[in-house]
Amino acid sequence: MICYITKTSWSGTILFFLASFLLGSPETKAEELSGQPAKTVLERAISSVCADTPPTGFSIQNAVPQSWLLNETSLPASSPRARQDIRLVLPGGDELTVEIRLAEGSPRQIRATYYRNKDNALLPSLLAIADGSCVVRSARKIRFEDEPWVLMDQLEGDMETLRWTETLQAPWPDGTDPGGARVAFVDSGLAYDLPLFRDRLARDDGGAPIGYDFWDMDPWPYDGDTSRGAFLPVRHGTAVASVFAREAPNAALVPLRYPRPDMSRMADIVARALDDEIRILAMPLGSNSEKDWTDFAEALKDQNILAIVSAGNNGRDIDAQPVYPAALDLDNILTVTSADGFGRLAPGSNWGRASVDLMVPAENIAVTDFRGAAGVTSGSSYAVPRLAALAARLLEKDPALTALELKALITARAVASPFETEGRVAVGWIPDPEKD
Repeated sequence: MICYITKTSWSGTILFFLASFLLGSPETKAEELSGQPAKTVLERAISSVCADTPPTGFSIQNAVPQSWLLNETSLPASSPRARQDIRLVLPGGDELTVEIRLAEGSPRQIRATYYRNKDNALLPSLLAIADGSCVVRSARKIRFEDEPWVLMDQLEGDMETLRWTETLQAPWPDGTDPGGARVAFVDSGLAYDLPLFRDRLARDDGGAPIGYDFWDMDPWPYDGDTSRGAFLPVRHGTAVASVFAREAPNAALVPLRYPRPDMSRMADIVARALDDEIRILAMPLGSNSEKDWTDFAEALKDQNILAIVSAGNNGRDIDAQPVYPAALDLDNILTVTSADGFGRLAPGSNWGRASVDLMVPAENIAVTDFRGAAGVTSGSSYAVPRLAALAARLLEKDPALTALELKALITARAVASPFETEGRVAVGWIPDPEKD
């Protein structure tokens, strides 16, 4: 239900019940049986890495009482990312994973994670990060408070002293619907509890925001791409949406956290947009897999919705090496890349004479991050909110515009770049998208 939950597979379920039979009831926690809290379990596991050379899953199992080795995998020492991954089950179905990153066969960094079992789902609880000498340098603890609150404490190496706390999930703030054109941001989510967004969220007749989390399938699309791990969220959506909030002051924002676990749900995003009268999808994201976007393309085709999509930042021609959904051949997609203030394609930004429609200045853009702090950033992701803001202002003036008419109005503003004479985009450059 919550993005930080990793549900067990069928094989994991069988192992869980077997471990429960051998080690205790599902309600009994590892620390209750062994007298060890999660902190102690992690310390023992990490210390065993340096006590045994080379470290093995069985040596870590022996260091943690009443644990059971589930699996052990490794990447060879010849690999630039050589490492060992070890997974243990603990009493009551809790789990411990140890990732040992290697350099020339010796530990370079150790990451040990304790997962708490709740209702046969694993909740990440505590991560310890140690150096190659097995000294813990920092830790992170996830706290599941009263729903929907989820918080992450950044800790010192003692795994107790608090550095700071980050929000991973929060309740919606009270506020009012701004009443303008509804624009959905399909991204890693939004730190919607920031004052910047309180009165910028589209709301239903009862005052509840209409955003949704299609990753976790719950009503709280808080900012955080957790594909690298529950303790390492990438915060992208808030900074992107902050540009839109500044440049489209009357528009209504709809945060939709994209469904990384199941990209077929992109079709559900289109269906939801239609139900909620959303006319613009801002999509500063993409992948190399066309298959990821098949359901989305089928759902979006011929709908009265304009999808504004980033070209990506791989420094390549996406006509030759496609990025999706930017390279989808749909009339109601508008693909944009980043330029500097002089009309030159920005370093690292993708291009494509057939696939990319426009360049927009999106270098050194002022943003607000998920903490509410001011910053500056660059890239084609930030061209998307600039173009989406222009589209929202145009739609505000004439709500009867169709998606194709709106696209035509936007592209009509483009001019030839004085520098990109080879024509690396289909239409041209919009020097000032803030200008109505």
